[in-house]
Amino acid sequence: MLHSGSRHIGNMLAQNHISTAKQLAKLADTTLPDPDLAYFVAGTPEFTAYWRDLQWAQDYARFNRDVMMARFQRIVEKHLAGGKPTKPLLSVNCHHNYAEKEVHFGEDVYVTRKGAVRAREEDYGIIPGSMGTKSFIVKGKGNHDSYCSCSHGAGRLMSRNKAKKHFSLDDLVEQTQGIECRKDEGVLDEIPGAYKPIDEVMANQSDLVEVVATLKQVVCVKG
Repeated sequence: MLHSGSRHIGNMLAQNHISTAKQLAKLADTTLPDPDLAYFVAGTPEFTAYWRDLQWAQDYARFNRDVMMARFQRIVEKHLAGGKPTKPLLSVNCHHNYAEKEVHFGEDVYVTRKGAVRAREEDYGIIPGSMGTKSFIVKGKGNHDSYCSCSHGAGRLMSRNKAKKHFSLDDLVEQTQGIECRKDEGVLDEIPGAYKPIDEVMANQSDLVEVVATLKQVVCVKG
């Protein structure tokens, strides 16, 4: 199980479009609770340019994951399968923190899934826990009340800064016992105790997805 987004280029594209939206809000004398809530109007050239770049960044992220998984598969085949090609029982590549145009309740809408993945009946998804807990491969149930979505993970109980202040390196070593991973201050903000219990999270969304496979990591690489 691996992850990659659109890397820094996605962030740079977003910042450029946010800057344009803020300038347009000023020109239109639009009153907003916060400047970061500036937006584009669908159908305008600015919105079209934004949506084009957003889709490009999401496609780039998906391609990153395909390349990384293909390389990892070759390593597994070389060192664990005696050089023989392997065929996965199931391969899942899903977005999270992304936007898509979809039809819901009979209307064309733009859906932004933050900390969520799509969970239509034909969709398979990945729901990671933390460095020290289980992760899940799931299949969607197509719950339209959730806009066919489910969570992307356990979610945080505390912020990264709070986690660094609340936990020690001894806590990190204890909570990741039996798992080969970094155990230093650089990953203290991702200590398992900073996240919600993944089993409870999964139980709370049993109406959104069904569990296909449960994974318990032995190696966790943050890079």
